Amino acid sequence: MSWLLGRNRTQQPQEPLNVDGTDPDGKTAGNLSGDAQLSNAERKAMEAYRFDSSALERAAEAARQLERSKHAREALELSKMQETTRQQEYQLKVKEYEAHIEQAKVEQRRIDHEERRKTLIEETKQQQQRAQYQDQLARKRYEDQLAQQQRVQEENLRKQEESVARQEAMRRQTIEHEIEMKEKNRLKLLEHEMRVKAKVDRENRDINLEQIRLKAQEHRTTVLEGIRTAGTVVGAGVEAMLTDWDKVLTAAGGLSLLALGVYAAKGATGVTSRYVEARIGKPTLVGETSRFAFLDAIQHPINYVKKLRSKPTDALKGVILNPKLEERLRDIAIATKNTRVNRGMYRNVLMHGPPGTGKTMFAKRLAAHSGMDYAIMTGGDVAPMGKEGVTAIHKVFDWSQTSRRGLLLFVDEADAFLRKRSSEHISEDLRAALNAFLYRTSEQNSKFMLVLASNTPEQFDYAINDRLDEMVEFSLPGLEERERLLRLYFDKYVLQPASEGHKRFKLDQFDYGATCSEMAKICEGMSGREISKLGVSWQAAVYASEDGVLTEKMVLDRCHAAAHQHKQKMAWLSEQERSDHKSITGGKAT
Repeated sequence: MSWLLGRNRTQQPQEPLNVDGTDPDGKTAGNLSGDAQLSNAERKAMEAYRFDSSALERAAEAARQLERSKHAREALELSKMQETTRQQEYQLKVKEYEAHIEQAKVEQRRIDHEERRKTLIEETKQQQQRAQYQDQLARKRYEDQLAQQQRVQEENLRKQEESVARQEAMRRQTIEHEIEMKEKNRLKLLEHEMRVKAKVDRENRDINLEQIRLKAQEHRTTVLEGIRTAGTVVGAGVEAMLTDWDKVLTAAGGLSLLALGVYAAKGATGVTSRYVEARIGKPTLVGETSRFAFLDAIQHPINYVKKLRSKPTDALKGVILNPKLEERLRDIAIATKNTRVNRGMYRNVLMHGPPGTGKTMFAKRLAAHSGMDYAIMTGGDVAPMGKEGVTAIHKVFDWSQTSRRGLLLFVDEADAFLRKRSSEHISEDLRAALNAFLYRTSEQNSKFMLVLASNTPEQFDYAINDRLDEMVEFSLPGLEERERLLRLYFDKYVLQPASEGHKRFKLDQFDYGATCSEMAKICEGMSGREISKLGVSWQAAVYASEDGVLTEKMVLDRCHAAAHQHKQKMAWLSEQERSDHKSITGGKAT
């Protein structure tokens, strides 16, 4: 109903003035100008007491019109509804305002709680920092005290050492002075004795010369008498023998029998020595053998008894190779064992591949598994023997024929003397040794099995290749084989000594399996021999440490060092050696 009373008007129209300059209320323009001269506070105070009667008139007029209108009741109802709606909207806004206030209080409480939590965290952090700082200060004070005590001890020790050194120097000087005085006294005494002796010799010179002359004359007379006596005896004997022919014949027969005995003894000695060398000793070219000689049995009786009681073992025990290669070698081991049991003909085998891949180890295991003796010779030992090489080769094979259990003859670095005769420049002695080797291996044999090992089999003579029945390639270990090797040598060189309680050998706690898996990736390109040397280096690291404890860092450091050394060795290879190495390893990068 505000429109009826004239409220909410933005601007009231200014009433016009009369002609005489007065407003409808009778005020003149001067009065108006006087009002204009009032201050703002006075005008506001005056406006508060003024009353606008035109608004009431308009309201009355509107009320009369509304009463005369036929829609007066509807307008009134509509006005009431509008007023009710405004009241409800106002209540809703009040409730929304109260809800906003409550939400603001909740948010304020959350913020206060968060601030308290941050304050507590910051106080806790400050307390921890203060505690750490105090601990550091206490530790530093303790370290300073220890350092001060150590400096004092070192200073006392230095003073003691200096005192001992001074005493030792004084003692040494005293001893040297005593020795010098004794030496001077001895020299003076010796000089006095020499003077006295010289004086006596000068005084007795004539007597000494006479004694020497008499001794010489007696010696000459004795010698002449001995010569005369010997000549007389020999002459009488010769004269008696020549005059009696029976004595002459007896002497001739005795000398003949003596010469025959000498030559017979020499021949018998040669035969006996060869028999002893074949049965009891071992040839010069054989460097290592499991076959016990008579002298070895006397020197090492316990080992001899253990060998007699030993039972055949698995051929691949302790040998870790590629699964396919292990399967093939196991077939060879089984066939060799059955060949020995059935007294069949042995097959010759060539094992080729990079060095340190297990060729020699498998040869020994193969001999032990088959119940045979083994003998190892190196091809490089044949060339230095010169003309004696042929005889040495024959002695080796003659010695092999005398084995009761059968002999596995393993020739390491066989390409050193079994080279091609057509393209290689080899000496006549080496050529003769090669021909002797070919002669002794021309046929299959039931007494010995020939196993050759080489890093470069392409250098073999064709006749050697013709005598080979099996060729097995030993490659560098892969990732899985390297991990198995590392676990094997870690158990052998670290876990077993640590569990046996050896002095200065302890093992820190870490994941051994994960460490071996990590090292297997680092050791790419390394051979089995290099990995076994890595195991020995772990022991050396323990013995070199102060506390004797092997940690994971020490293990990995040794592994990285071994890998670096392997790369350095590969870098040292010449171009020809590098190409040969690639051909041996199958072109794998190391």
